[in-house]
Amino acid sequence: MNSTNPLILVVNDDGINAPGIQALATVAQEFGEVVVVAPDKPQSGMGHAITLDSTLHLKEISIDGVKAFSCSGTPVDCVKIAVNKLLERKPDLIVSGINHGSNSSINVIYSGTMSAALEGSLEGIPSIGFSLLNHSIEADFTASKHYARKIIKQLLESNSTKNLCLNVNIPNLKTDLIAGIKICRQAKGNWEENYDERTDPMGRKYYWLTGKFVLEDEGTDTDEWALANNYVSVVPVQPDVTDYTILKDLKSLENE
Repeated sequence: MNSTNPLILVVNDDGINAPGIQALATVAQEFGEVVVVAPDKPQSGMGHAITLDSTLHLKEISIDGVKAFSCSGTPVDCVKIAVNKLLERKPDLIVSGINHGSNSSINVIYSGTMSAALEGSLEGIPSIGFSLLNHSIEADFTASKHYARKIIKQLLESNSTKNLCLNVNIPNLKTDLIAGIKICRQAKGNWEENYDERTDPMGRKYYWLTGKFVLEDEGTDTDEWALANNYVSVVPVQPDVTDYTILKDLKSLENE
């Protein structure tokens, strides 16, 4: 590897064959040397899971001329094994995605895409997770590539902190219909969930998770507001989940 060029690690949770990661790898190539490490099958909703009780397997392949590895583990496994085993030096940037579907609001908690990006920041590597609000395998990534290019370029040219992690969500629109970029906070929201009970051909019951996202935030400074108004939302996120407001209230317990 040429140490004078930025080294960019590309990961995802939709799997090594997903169109989104191919689009992101293409953009990343414009800025430096690229290595792709991604799960060998879809791993959506895996969050920050890691493999502890089984072995990991890697298979080297190529994605349009880019060196790539499929990994039998989770998105976070992909980051860990890339940084600690595969790469000759620490990446200058980790980009995750482009995810097929939104990772705005509370979805960031469950997202393998964003957990991979957060793992990068834990490793001291600036990281970005990209998501397109379209689940289709035939999604058009033209606008996503345009904004990924802009954000990657700005981050590489800035003096960003090594622990920076950005959650970027992109509306499912043509490039010229997107209003621009909004720097936001994460909207408050939750899922009203249910388990659809069904019966298999053998007469055994099984369950399928269903649900509806409920926005609980009327703020105009949130990712949900930005996306609803045709902006690309950019939310800086961090692994510190301390509730500092409640922490202050609980301090009084120390004297009791």
